[in-house]
Amino acid sequence: MSRFATGVIVLSVGGESIHGMTANAFSSVSLAPPSVLCSVAHSAVMHSAITAERRFGVSLLSAEHTELARYFADKRRPLGPAQFSEVDWEPGPLTGAPLIPGALAWLECELSDSLESGDHTVFIGDVLSARVGPEHDGLLFFEGAFRRVASSSASPAGA
Repeated sequence: MSRFATGVIVLSVGGESIHGMTANAFSSVSLAPPSVLCSVAHSAVMHSAITAERRFGVSLLSAEHTELARYFADKRRPLGPAQFSEVDWEPGPLTGAPLIPGALAWLECELSDSLESGDHTVFIGDVLSARVGPEHDGLLFFEGAFRRVASSSASPAGA
């Protein structure tokens, strides 16, 4: 699967279970009504956080956020509120989930379903709120490394 390029997000939960993690197993499920999915390992702190709070935030990272993506992927970072002490963030107005300023877009979601698959759970969230951020180059994960993809609103895909 390292040959499949994916976008990179910070998945976050607020409240008593405040937590953030870098993820690339994320996708749109439906546009009407809007819903998304993320796949989280059973052993991840995020698994119990989403299960407990049932609401989560998504910050779609730009290429400017490469170091932040590394930080939230590092299992040695502090847990709980301490992991956000050195990070610029704001609470989502509907979920309280930490959202990253300058992201390409932000979503706030409410858990609507989940599916166990192997050592992961696929969490499906109904989108409560979506906002588009500033235009920047995108951040991709490909062949085990973060990559930059140029933003271009002038050239449609396939042109």
